[in-house]
Amino acid sequence: MNHQPVDATTATRFLPMVSVVVPIYNGEADLPELINCLLSQTYPKDRVEYLLVDNNSSDRTLTILKTSAENCPITIRPLSETQIQSSYAARNTGIRAATGEIMVFTDADCRPQPQWLDALIQPFVNQEVVIVAGEILALPGTTLLEQHADRQETLSQKHTLKHSFRPYGQTANLAIRHIAFEKVGLFRPYLTTGGDADICWRILGENIGRLEFAPNAIVQHRHRATLQELQGQWRRYGRSNRYLHELYGVDLMREMTPREYGYRLARWLLKEVPRDIKKALVQQATLVDLLSTPIGLFTARARTAGQRDAKLPENAKIIARL
Repeated sequence: MNHQPVDATTATRFLPMVSVVVPIYNGEADLPELINCLLSQTYPKDRVEYLLVDNNSSDRTLTILKTSAENCPITIRPLSETQIQSSYAARNTGIRAATGEIMVFTDADCRPQPQWLDALIQPFVNQEVVIVAGEILALPGTTLLEQHADRQETLSQKHTLKHSFRPYGQTANLAIRHIAFEKVGLFRPYLTTGGDADICWRILGENIGRLEFAPNAIVQHRHRATLQELQGQWRRYGRSNRYLHELYGVDLMREMTPREYGYRLARWLLKEVPRDIKKALVQQATLVDLLSTPIGLFTARARTAGQRDAKLPENAKIIARL
C-alpha cells in the first residue's frame, strides 16, 4: 500500500471512463440526498455512469430510480437484481452492465463529497495501482451512540487498511480496475458480509497490482443511533470475522472472559467514572467519555456473539464470473 501523492497536472489529464455501482435495498428515503451528491460531483459528467441497482426492494426505490434516470443531467442507469438478496449480488449486476475502465462502489446511505470521484480516480494514473480506498467519515450525529462511534472512528478505512492478513477497503468507498474482475472473478454473490475484504484479498493475492489509500476521497456515512442498530452492526462484524476465518484462515478475534468483563466494569466504576465526573465539572469531559467503556464492552459482546454463532454457508464459497 502506498500513500505517495500524485502529480496534480498529470492526474487532471487522466480521465478514464468510470462506472459507479450502488446497491440499494429499500432506499427510498436515501435516494434524494444520494442523487444530489452524485449531481454535485466535479468529475466530468460525460466520463461517468451511475449504475443504481435495486435489490428487490419493497418500497418505491425502483420507481424513483427510473424517474431520476429520465430527468437527470447525469447518466443514471437503473438496474435490478431480484434473484439473490445480497448487496454483493447487486454489485455484480452493476459490474456486468458497466462500460467503465474503473469500477467505483458506494452505498445508498453514503454521502459522497463533491471532490470524491476526482480524488478517488487520481491514483489510477499509476498503472501499478489496481485498488483505491477512499476515506469514510461520519455524518453529524446527535445521539450518544453516534457521538461515541464518531470518537472511535468506527467506520474509518484506517482500521481495514491495517488488517494483519492483507489490507482492504470497504465497499462504502472503493474503486477497482475492471480488468481485476476479469482475472479473479466478481464478488461472492451469496456472501452477506466480508465481501469487501474477500475481493481485495483475491486481487492482491494474484499480484495484479497494489492498493492505494486516497484520504481526500471522502464519503460520509451515518452512525447507528440505537442500541439495536449498534448491536446488529457489531454482530455483523463478528460474522465477517468467522467467514474470513473459514475462507482464508485468518485469526478469529479473541473472546473476553467473564472475569475480564468484570475487571473492566469494576475499573470503570471505581476509577474512570470518578475521574470523568471531575473532568466534566470543569468541562473537560462529556457523557460520551463517561460511558465509553460500557459501550465498548457492549459492542465487544455483540461482535463475539456474531463470530461465535456464524457459520459460512456452502454457497457463499461460490465466486461469480463476468
